[in-house]
Amino acid sequence: QVQLVESGGGLVQAGGSLRLSCVASGSIFSTLAMAWYRQAPGKPGDLVALITSNGSTNYADSVKGRFTISRDNAANTVYLQMNSLKPEDTAKYYCRGTIGQKVYWGRGTQVTVSS
Repeated sequence: QVQLVESGGGLVQAGGSLRLSCVASGSIFSTLAMAWYRQAPGKPGDLVALITSNGSTNYADSVKGRFTISRDNAANTVYLQMNSLKPEDTAKYYCRGTIGQKVYWGRGTQVTVSS
């Protein structure tokens, strides 16, 4: 069983930056494909960014050029560096890990961007 714990959320002004972290328990982190999702109130969840076990990345169009996903396998951690934040980035951000058909989710961290 893998547990994921997010941190780093908070309140920031538009144009500011935050770095989210997601720490995984267990010993299989390096084999997981990791992703960040977000969900704003009343809206469906959206994929923000993903990084495969070999380091390939992909981003939602809305965050390309502003957000960067990275991973540190030695620290069992995936990061989301968020720059040039906009009010529309306000959401709860969730970390997800997958391997095969197994999917693991964290409980999320709130990001609020004020205008």
